[in-house]
Amino acid sequence: MRAGLRSAFAGYRPHNVREPVGQLIKSMISSRTKDEVSLKAYQKLVSCYPRWSDLAGAPVAGIERAINDVTHAKDKAFYVKDSLGLIARDHRDFDLSFLKEFSVPEALAWLQALPGVGPKVAASTLNFSTLAMPAFVVDTHVLRVLARFGVVGPRADIATAYHAVMAAVPDWTAFELSEFHVLTKRLGQLFCRFDNPLCRECPLRQHCRFAGSTAGAQISRSPLPADRPPLVFPGRT
Repeated sequence: MRAGLRSAFAGYRPHNVREPVGQLIKSMISSRTKDEVSLKAYQKLVSCYPRWSDLAGAPVAGIERAINDVTHAKDKAFYVKDSLGLIARDHRDFDLSFLKEFSVPEALAWLQALPGVGPKVAASTLNFSTLAMPAFVVDTHVLRVLARFGVVGPRADIATAYHAVMAAVPDWTAFELSEFHVLTKRLGQLFCRFDNPLCRECPLRQHCRFAGSTAGAQISRSPLPADRPPLVFPGRT
């Protein structure tokens, strides 16, 4: 899969440009929201509250206004404020670099103890930030592709997919895992779509169980969009 993805989608670059707490907040507000929308919301949030202490002390209503365009903005505003409050109790500088001293499972567990932080947000914080820890990030596109390729079962959840990939490639670096995430997501956005997947055009169709099945073979041919969106680099979004 990785070889096929690299051949089909060139141009991935290293990321890891955002500090861990920033990536945590960005990931928390990104759930079920388009990348461009969540990025703008994050930029507005940090513009309104330039210091993490400012954001921790901000009223929930103010946080909600700043991220109003994301889905479930009110719930996410509560999670952001509560999580920063818990972090500040032991780490007043909001520096999460100490997580680098933990094992990946320990660091994931620490993060998932925060309000509103699940497997995807925790893995994103470790992998996409300057921590650069090897934790695979699974979103809905990635989960759909992995299920159709038979890496996980059709009813697998994010946690199951995470453990399946980590067990299959235990020696992959944070960069290799983030590359695989981004390119798999790209495949899901362009070809392996939820509605009307373009199995006949898919560059990895020869290795896909779904494309080789009766259901995949019966998928009607649909034209690819002329304006393919650019690759999304998580460290920069």
